[in-house]
Amino acid sequence: MAYTMAILIIIIGIIYGYMKPGKEDRSALMKKGVVIGIILGAITIVLGLLGGGGFLLFGSIVGVAIFIEVIILAVLFVIGTYIGDMLERK
Repeated sequence: MAYTMAILIIIIGIIYGYMKPGKEDRSALMKKGVVIGIILGAITIVLGLLGGGGFLLFGSIVGVAIFIEVIILAVLFVIGTYIGDMLERK
């Protein structure tokens, strides 16, 4: 399932890079990915805090995992946009 999601994100990045004319601002795309990861991770940790002491550890672990997953998906998307830009030039 994880490989399917990674391949899907790369394909979406390729389509985005190919369909949008010109070069993409990859650093802005990465910054957006980091911000989204921080927000989702923080929301999960806050939900863990609201759930009580037992959920705090679980919420923190899940929050960190979500942050890492979003960063990985953002990197894959940027790789896809790079491939899409290469295809657009050819």
